[in-house]
Amino acid sequence: MNVSSQIANQFREVLLNGTWISTNYKAQIADVDWKMATAKVGSLNSIAALTFHINYYVAGVLKVFEGGTLDISDKYSFDAPPIESQADWDELKNKFYNDAEKFGNLVEQMSDEKLQEAFVDEKYGNYFRNIIGMNEHSYYHLGQIVLIKKMLKESGEF
Repeated sequence: MNVSSQIANQFREVLLNGTWISTNYKAQIADVDWKMATAKVGSLNSIAALTFHINYYVAGVLKVFEGGTLDISDKYSFDAPPIESQADWDELKNKFYNDAEKFGNLVEQMSDEKLQEAFVDEKYGNYFRNIIGMNEHSYYHLGQIVLIKKMLKESGEF
């Protein structure tokens, strides 16, 4: 198995189907309804906000993989559209799943040479660094979602 396949599989594991750490995003948000997804625990981000946040970066980097420009900025990464219904939440989840699948497929197709190329600009490092960073960032926020979900369930509201 080449490097691209390995990091694509790691990406898919954390977002879509893995159990390396016993869970993944899809498993965690599958049974969350829109009210739980938007519920706040103190000053923590909501599950919906964290789901949007991760997909914001996935979609932004995916655009580059597809030949487009890098148009994302940290300052907008939590600017999620309002989730006011189950349909809104389902739309966000479906976008998340679809973008993750496309992202994983494109990473898997990258050559070792491509992984070493500068990502958009040398200041951002290479493709490999950005994909590994995406995986690490995803694990970080997955842990938050697991904890927030647990706190919401323990609150008795859900």
